[in-house]
Amino acid sequence: MGEPIRGDAPARPGTETAKARGQWSSEPAFIFSMAAAAVGLGNLWRFPYLAGEYGGGGFILAYLVAMVVVCLPLMYLEVAAGRLAQGNTVHTFRQVHRSGAWYGWFVVGLTTVITSYYLVITGWTMGYAVDAIRLDVRSFEEFSAGYASLAWVLVILALGAVLLVRGLSALETFSKFMMPVLLLVVVGLVVTASRTAGWGEAQDFLLSTDMSALRDPTLWVIAFGQGFYSLAIGQGYLVTYGSYIPAKAHVPRASLIIAVTESCIALLAGWMIFPFVFTHGLDPGEGSQLAFNTLPRAFDAMAWGAPLAIAFFGLFFIAAFSSSLAGLKVILAAVAEEFRLRHLTAVLVVIGLMLVLAMPSALSFTPLELSVGDTRFLDWLDQNVGGQVILFSGIFGAGFFCWLVPPSRLQTALGTESWWWITRIYIVGRWLPVAVIGWLVITIIW
Repeated sequence: MGEPIRGDAPARPGTETAKARGQWSSEPAFIFSMAAAAVGLGNLWRFPYLAGEYGGGGFILAYLVAMVVVCLPLMYLEVAAGRLAQGNTVHTFRQVHRSGAWYGWFVVGLTTVITSYYLVITGWTMGYAVDAIRLDVRSFEEFSAGYASLAWVLVILALGAVLLVRGLSALETFSKFMMPVLLLVVVGLVVTASRTAGWGEAQDFLLSTDMSALRDPTLWVIAFGQGFYSLAIGQGYLVTYGSYIPAKAHVPRASLIIAVTESCIALLAGWMIFPFVFTHGLDPGEGSQLAFNTLPRAFDAMAWGAPLAIAFFGLFFIAAFSSSLAGLKVILAAVAEEFRLRHLTAVLVVIGLMLVLAMPSALSFTPLELSVGDTRFLDWLDQNVGGQVILFSGIFGAGFFCWLVPPSRLQTALGTESWWWITRIYIVGRWLPVAVIGWLVITIIW
């Protein structure tokens, strides 16, 4: 499965060759598949509600700075590392150092936890899409009053199992269909939103920046966390998908296209949602339930609300399901290759594991209201894992690669002879962990 990234890290005996693992059919296929994997609810659900909670334009400016300065170099790094090792996340970290497998399993575990509640939210989007088709979109309180969260997550797991059994070709086909449809629906809804009474107010909210807000460290932590979330940094997605990238692909070019696509969809999501919010006098700081709790009321009050609800929640489902598939693929690759299981056996093991782990999050939005203290279990996971832990994983994973892997090796994996890319990656990857540790020490002391 490729030679060791460092000379002191022996290859694992009996691992598969790159050919046996399969590859994306082309660079565009990798771009479509990775974009579909990353776009998900991170851009269509999480970005708008965070922008609403943190002041609109100020948050967007901080997010764009984070994407350009830090997130892009780390994205290049993770894709290149996966391509170099040509293995799952655990194998890739093991190739860097003998003890790296422990960190690789930490990353896979992080993705497993995130995917466990992501599947539940994906189930909500499917339930809302079905309700929209039935012309019966309810408030979130009504939707979650029974055991719908549990029922829909079972349906999502069954659909995921079918596509995982079919392998990379099924993911490629789904992604090539999904991305054009997603962009078409987003642009269509933005055009519709531009004709609403709240368009001007949404412009002011999204384009005006309170410069004093940029002095708040919390804003920057949230913005950087969202950048990592948007591009799936530190979660094994980029390493795993990069391990299937074809030999002639140009990693910086492909990654840049994906990052620009992700950012554009996130920004368009804001322009799609907030005009409706302001038109109907809703609260932009509603929080994580912004789409599920406020927009159904907005669609209900609109003359063309029914078809818009179908388009909107259908879009949410497609995006969420693509990211859930990506998370399952990261876990599947590690389980199948590390434990040397047959593909079908590994799929059944992963689906069974996710069924068990998704239960607490699903049950937290049922009459049982499973909670940790006063916080529902799903929200507790997202608050504690979906932000800070992802930042830790991405930053210190980058340091792991950049301090131990020679630049020449990663330059080869990038598919370019330009030292501009590799210099930028190593400056960020090596010194960001040091800067974060220094900032934490100063914070604790003062």
